[in-house]
Parts: sequence; structure tokens; C-alpha cells
Amino acid sequence: MPGSRENELQRHFGLIGVGLVGIALAERCLKSGWAVCGHDISADRMNEFQGLGGRICSNADDVFTKSKTIVVSLPTSEIAATVLDNIHGSLHGKTIIDTTTGAPEQMISLGQRLTERGATYLDATIAGSSAQVRLGEVVVMIGGDDRAAAEYHDFFGSFASRSFHVGPIGAGARMKLVVNLVLGLNRAVIAEGLCFAERFGVDPRKALEVLQASPAYSRVMDTKATKMLDGDFTLQARLAQHSKDIRLILNAGKQFGAKLPLSNLHEMLLNNLIQEGYGDLDNSAIVKAFQ
Repeated sequence: MPGSRENELQRHFGLIGVGLVGIALAERCLKSGWAVCGHDISADRMNEFQGLGGRICSNADDVFTKSKTIVVSLPTSEIAATVLDNIHGSLHGKTIIDTTTGAPEQMISLGQRLTERGATYLDATIAGSSAQVRLGEVVVMIGGDDRAAAEYHDFFGSFASRSFHVGPIGAGARMKLVVNLVLGLNRAVIAEGLCFAERFGVDPRKALEVLQASPAYSRVMDTKATKMLDGDFTLQARLAQHSKDIRLILNAGKQFGAKLPLSNLHEMLLNNLIQEGYGDLDNSAIVKAFQ
């Protein structure tokens, strides 16, 4: 961040939504010396946030009152729009950084409404899990004004390994769906391959070691494959949440005429697992579809 912007922000931001990603963002930034005030409808999440050193706000309006920069981390673009459309008072001079994985067209419409109210809106979606946020290993994909995106470069660098300005408002949301399509199918392929190895008489841990050294390697092997082998589905990113992302991908595919046969199959696998009660486990539980 240029010095003038750094002084204006005084390393402070407001946070609306303290779920898996929101709390990880708060933890990462608080440890880096940022002051963070925030609000979530869950009292348990607020207690956890306060325990990390965050300042509790009574509601979303209170976050806007106390902050010039507001980060939004909510489950869906519908929820984000409902919250932000109902903010009272002036939004003039506020910058809203929306990390929600949502429907791009909804986020474009929301951004236009917020712009009309005098705010700067960036849809800044995050590629990576909450655990990777805490490690500063995620990638941020930013849609919106390029100058505003550049002003927040250092802010994004506080929790991301790289950030990309990918186009106007909505472009970050679109890029996130592209990333999630490939990422989710990577997890499914790794799960299928490891289960195939085991049934085929190959030690799956040795198979993983070879895969990681081979042209078949992908970074997902480093973050999810051992969890699959250990049956450790401690939550980093909820399986049911990825099912929501797949629905967004398939809806976009219908709208723009994209052929998505693998994503259709992926949706079926995820829906079956959710019906079997695995939806609230980590998305590495996709392995159960092949066991």
C-alpha cells in the first residue's frame, strides 16, 4: 500500500462474517499488527474472534461506522447482498472488499448499487482453504477498479502469497469459479487414484509419494491427500460449501453454453455424500465416494 493509503487505513479494517475464512483472515491480520473490528450473527464465532484480539461490533452498521475499509466474508452472494443493501447511512468513501464466493452476476449488480452509493467495491475472491489463509498461502483474484486494487496490494499481501487484478467488478467471482472447478476435480481425481491404488494392491502412501514426484503432481496432494489417507476430515473447507460452488459453476455453464460433463459428475458425487451425512466434513471427505 502506498504510504498515504497506509496512513489513511492506519492498518485497521472491519469484518462482516467470521466463519471459517473470516476468522482465519482475522487471525492472520491480527498477528500481523492490524486492528480488526467485526460482526457475525453467531455468538460463538464472536467469542472466538474476541479471544484473538478482535473488537466486537454490535451489527453490520456498527462495522461501517467504525471502519473505512470493510471486508465481507459470507456464505453466499445472496446473503452478502442482503447485508450490504441494508446498511444505513452514507457509504461515501468506504471501500468494500467482498471475499464471498458467489454468483458473478449478483456480485456485479451489488457492486453497481454500492458504487451508486459512493462506495468502492472489490470482489476479491480467495483461492485456498482457511488453513492456507492462516499460513499466507492463498491467492486473491480481484475484480473492480484497477487503481483501488493496487492501493490494497499490501493488504492482500498480509494473508496471500499472490494477488491478481483480473478485470472489472465480477471478474474475481468468475475467476474463483474457474479455480474451484479445477481444484475440486483435482481432489476427486486424487481420491479416486488413491483408492484405485489400494484396491490394485499398491500401497496408497507409496502411491502418493510417487504421484508427488511424477508429472501427475498437483499442490492439492500436499494439502488434502494425507487427510484422505488418514481419514482426517477436520474442517478446513466444508464439503457442502463446494457443492454450492459446483451449482454456481453449472448454472454459469448453462448461461454461457459451456460443456461441463466432469462437473456434472462431480455434483452427483458430492450430493450423494451430503445425503449420507458427510456435508459438514472437510472437502477431503470426497474420498468416501470411492471407498
